Amino acid sequence: MNSGGWEMEINSFAPFLAMAVPLLGVALIYAARNSPNVREGCSLGAASIQFLVVLTMVPAVLAGNTLHFTLFPFLPQVSIALRVDALGILLALVASFLWLLTVVYSIGYMRALGESHQTRFFACFAITLAATMGIAFSANLLTMYVFYEILTFVTYPLVTHEGTREAVAAGRRYLFYHLGASLVFMMPAVFLTYIISGTFDFQSGGVFAAGAGGAVLVIVYFMFLAGAAKAALMPLHGWLPNAMVAPVPVSALLHAVAVVNVGVFVILRVILDVFGPELMGELNLGFVTAIIASFTILVASFYAFTVDNIKGILAYSTIGQLSYMVLGVSLLSPESMTGGIIHIANHAFGKITLFFCAGSIYVAARTLKVSEMGGIARLMPWTAGAFAVGAVSIVGIPPTAGFITKWYLFIGTIQAGQIAFFFVLLISTLLSAAYYLRVFRMIFLGSSEESSEEPSEPAKDSSSKGSVKEGAFFIVFPLALCAAISIGLGIYPNFLLELARLAIP
Repeated sequence: MNSGGWEMEINSFAPFLAMAVPLLGVALIYAARNSPNVREGCSLGAASIQFLVVLTMVPAVLAGNTLHFTLFPFLPQVSIALRVDALGILLALVASFLWLLTVVYSIGYMRALGESHQTRFFACFAITLAATMGIAFSANLLTMYVFYEILTFVTYPLVTHEGTREAVAAGRRYLFYHLGASLVFMMPAVFLTYIISGTFDFQSGGVFAAGAGGAVLVIVYFMFLAGAAKAALMPLHGWLPNAMVAPVPVSALLHAVAVVNVGVFVILRVILDVFGPELMGELNLGFVTAIIASFTILVASFYAFTVDNIKGILAYSTIGQLSYMVLGVSLLSPESMTGGIIHIANHAFGKITLFFCAGSIYVAARTLKVSEMGGIARLMPWTAGAFAVGAVSIVGIPPTAGFITKWYLFIGTIQAGQIAFFFVLLISTLLSAAYYLRVFRMIFLGSSEESSEEPSEPAKDSSSKGSVKEGAFFIVFPLALCAAISIGLGIYPNFLLELARLAIP
């Protein structure tokens, strides 16, 4: 837990550099648009440098300090500014590292399928990571809101990448949910917070003075909750399954890491650094939030049983897993908050592994339907093995990272005296095990006779006519590495735990 008294504020150019590097990468990507190897090398270079820049900030944060950089003053006493703390560095580390791996994966995936608009694809990815850094390192609500809106606009071309009628419809829904929720709810909540508290700045433990109007603050809090549609709390979850029409690398990074984690991150910031755990408890906001998160977890788990498309299953799984993070922090006990915060990383590595595996199967077999994957493990052992690790981590079985999350969440419900939520976690764990077992049975124990004779989608090139086999190095290496990291974080979770404890007021 953050002691607070010894924190030092350090002026640093590093948080701005973490945003600037991918933007420079965009310029290089477009300059090299006629040379795919150079273009993708620029993307890899930008991702690598950004991750290294983020790494350089870790020692200062672990020492209990914060890094600051002012982009420009906006109004007197109001600025667009960056501040790096434990919660922000956690999101930034996960997003920047997985951007690097997704670039590697995308090279293999996009080339294997002969995808069009690859330059736009890699450029939008880079801008997305710049916006994600802006949100992770926001020093105040105004800065966070600006980058939150930028993230919505820059990810729209990725969601609609295929250009089909279905993709365009998904894109419209994507904008409707995110722009609608942020303009109608989040923007007013940001300015109401300023009117009541006199500041946009985040403060550990909250910004509101004692005696601030309880009823008004309750309204403001739920406006924030509704405004963060990227967190996919029900009933504002409908955009996420539809957005799975995007290419697998988009689903992998944006809908397992950047976009959805940003939505949860905003909610965690509001709970920890706008309202604060003490005020959340006084107004019973934590308990109500936990009920909303629990409802989302259980309903999403039941929905996953009804879907045959593997990306659809992963979409509903993601909806539930995001609410684990919200549930953990909203229970307000130290252990539950720790579990909720570390799940930002634990879920990201487990879920991106599963998306990478789904894409690997699609490249080899041109199907995303579980019913058409009978016995595919015998033909694609690396992909099947990594899928098993990712699924086991999402369920929460040792020695994977997901087990560490579940352990702290279970202990946290007891510590908070909220046994009902203990059973929510137990039931949801059993449900997720059941729907992943359905996939396991098909890919490990099923036979080709159980699958449809024709693939669910036509191939984009003649490669699909050959035998199904393991993909190229650029596809297999990222999914195998992410699976290995999921195990590593389960065995050695101390780094994540330390960051989570520093983030708790």
